[in-house]
Amino acid sequence: MRIGLISDTHDRVPAISALLREFQARGVEMLLHAGDYCSPFALQPFLDYAAPMVGVFGRNDGDREGLRATAAQALACELFEAPHSTQINEHKILLVHDLADVSERSMASHTLVVHGHEHKQEMKTRGETLIVNPGEACGWVYGAPCAAIIDLDSKHVEFVKLDGPEWKH
Repeated sequence: MRIGLISDTHDRVPAISALLREFQARGVEMLLHAGDYCSPFALQPFLDYAAPMVGVFGRNDGDREGLRATAAQALACELFEAPHSTQINEHKILLVHDLADVSERSMASHTLVVHGHEHKQEMKTRGETLIVNPGEACGWVYGAPCAAIIDLDSKHVEFVKLDGPEWKH
């Protein structure tokens, strides 16, 4: 199963939509979002994508009730307080915005940890746990919207980065 990993969308709807089109072209079946949507309107591209999504709130998600209400418009879009543990097939996954908010012990009990906050794409392992930061989907800090795709069965991670003059600011 191919899962799209995304974080730090920060209201940049054109970047969100472009990344979701890239996910669709690459056969992504589900989305995991590690927080910082910001405003409820930033969820619309996810609702249009119509794939199941599980997400957590980040530090810049002020209108959580508005975000929850918008997410509830979709059949399979759920938002939770971070950290949030979920199960996909036999894989136990931990979603958190800031990795500093979870203990090593908590991470160790999961197959995959997805986080954001730092806006940098990164992949590392601690023991048997794969830890992925898909980077900033907004592209505001480093100039290019990015995300990641994981094949859960092989644990292969592809980093996605949108390049082009339309993303420079």
